Amino acid sequence: MQDEAAGRRATVARVREQIEIVLTAWGMPQDLAATSARLMAETDRLGVDSHGISMLPMYEEKWRAGTLDLGARPRLVREGAASALLDAMGGLGHPVSQQAMDLACDKALSHGVGAVSVRNSHHFGAAGVYARLALARGLVGLVTSSATTLIMVPTRGAMPMLGTNPLAFAAPATHNEGLVLDMATTTVAANKVKVYDFYGKTLPPGWAVDGEGRGVTDAGLAMQFLFQREEGGLTPLGGTAAMSSHKGYGLALLAQTLGGTLGGSALAARHARRRRPGQGDDVGHFFLALNPDAFRDAGSFEDEMDELIDTMRDTPAADPRAPVLVPGDPEAAEARLRDAAGVPISPALEEKLRAICERSGARYVLGLQ
Repeated sequence: MQDEAAGRRATVARVREQIEIVLTAWGMPQDLAATSARLMAETDRLGVDSHGISMLPMYEEKWRAGTLDLGARPRLVREGAASALLDAMGGLGHPVSQQAMDLACDKALSHGVGAVSVRNSHHFGAAGVYARLALARGLVGLVTSSATTLIMVPTRGAMPMLGTNPLAFAAPATHNEGLVLDMATTTVAANKVKVYDFYGKTLPPGWAVDGEGRGVTDAGLAMQFLFQREEGGLTPLGGTAAMSSHKGYGLALLAQTLGGTLGGSALAARHARRRRPGQGDDVGHFFLALNPDAFRDAGSFEDEMDELIDTMRDTPAADPRAPVLVPGDPEAAEARLRDAAGVPISPALEEKLRAICERSGARYVLGLQ
């Protein structure tokens, strides 16, 4: 989340419009582009600047390299009463992920549980956006994904072998907005390092390491380790403390197992060595929806979630000026702020977005009021 004086702010609607204009200029069908733009703009609205409009430069790189098929439409491969497998056909991850979570929710409402895997996909943005889709329908949602870029250094390692492999979880409440956890299994998501680089900010210690396992705080140098060199990377969740980071490493393996291996998607460390020119990333996703009413009396789960959330918030604060939070509170607060003030666009990102529009012949609309 950024609150920088430098750069302009654009309304969420304008951000969504800009993304859709660019995606359609690249040849993405209108309905798929609209879905992707809505999900990406919602990500920016929630303050997750690392996974919204700032992803367009990476998507352009993959599209121009021929590894991202923007015209692909998802295909249903397998389906059971409470399960399904979708093939993204090498397309961008947002449309297939919306379809997958919608399908998981439909199955949960009919059978109590809905589980949908996705294979042969690409980056799908922020996992929490899809968990919130379940929340909006009164369901518990769990989302995991594999990732293509080798970023996470295993415990005691000096070479990245896994992606950030995110996890997201959401549970509804009656009066509160619900509980929403959205996390990378590295100490921080790689694209947050990108945002720090856009703003010229120094990384907090413990986020990134070089090929010798030493800490890196220069965001530009860290970006080189993440995307240009086959050494160094991000620490597992828990930082550099061996046993704490080992648990984060275990969570990343859990996300790989559910998000990638279960649906038949590639393990990035092996895929990177044997992929052919033009071959897609083969990222996998996993979406689970649970209907609380299948497990207990209708409404009782949500009432007890209110009790849980309220109890946590009622904890005496270490600093009276900073009340106790529950997962989802920072994003909800940022969404209210950005609904009023707009989404910050750093000068570095604006420069990249203008260049993208020039190359694709797309209108640049973020500068319009």
